Amino acid sequence: MNIVVCIKQVPDTTDVRINPETNTLIREGVASIINPFDMYAIEEGLRLREKFAGKVTVITMGPPQAQVALREAIALGVDEAILLSDRAFAGSDTLATSYALAMGIKKLGDFDVILCGKQAIDGDTAQVGPGISVWLGIPQVAFAKKIDATTEKDVKAFKVERMTEEGADVLEIPLPCMISVVKDINEPRMPSLKGMMRSKKAVITTWSAEDIKADKKKIGLDGSPTQVVKIFSPPVREGGQVLHGDAQDVSEKLYGLIKDLV
Repeated sequence: MNIVVCIKQVPDTTDVRINPETNTLIREGVASIINPFDMYAIEEGLRLREKFAGKVTVITMGPPQAQVALREAIALGVDEAILLSDRAFAGSDTLATSYALAMGIKKLGDFDVILCGKQAIDGDTAQVGPGISVWLGIPQVAFAKKIDATTEKDVKAFKVERMTEEGADVLEIPLPCMISVVKDINEPRMPSLKGMMRSKKAVITTWSAEDIKADKKKIGLDGSPTQVVKIFSPPVREGGQVLHGDAQDVSEKLYGLIKDLV
């Protein structure tokens, strides 16, 4: 089974700063990590390989320093890592990003399943995984909390339990497909010593926009119908008060405050 896992290197949320002039995140000098939700996708890819044999390939789009995230994935046990890196990708929104990743996956060749984390913590759109499936013309299931094969041999479909607001749906999806996962699906493993040694020596394959035969009108700013106009931190709230007493007292005081505002 050929398994592709899409990951993203994101700023650690404990150290996020915004450039007030460009309205973009300041990434220089900020600690970066693998998007936490993508760790569950990596783990699920490794578990599928352990169950059905095959190969796990991770792919990401980003600047050269994104190699750090790919090496971490290799330390966890993936077989191969691909970096899409080119100045032409700069400014890509979710549509342009999903297109570039889809073209990179096409260049990889045959695949059975693409796994993604449900969303990236720096954007929270949950659009890239489904976007990849649209560009590749394959079925997709989002917010998966459990993946099982419909048969143990010659797997042609997965039975997927998908998280919903009301509970869960159980769906059958044919291969090849794209599945985005939630953290309920597994518990990510820690890198092994052997894996860490291997990651240091691993060769990271890097592809440019030309290498993946990307249409330049579909990547970067030219391929992005949405653009960030402004990013800002909300102002610090001042004042406020704490209401004391039992439930009856607090409810009466709260009612009085709300009544005064109306």
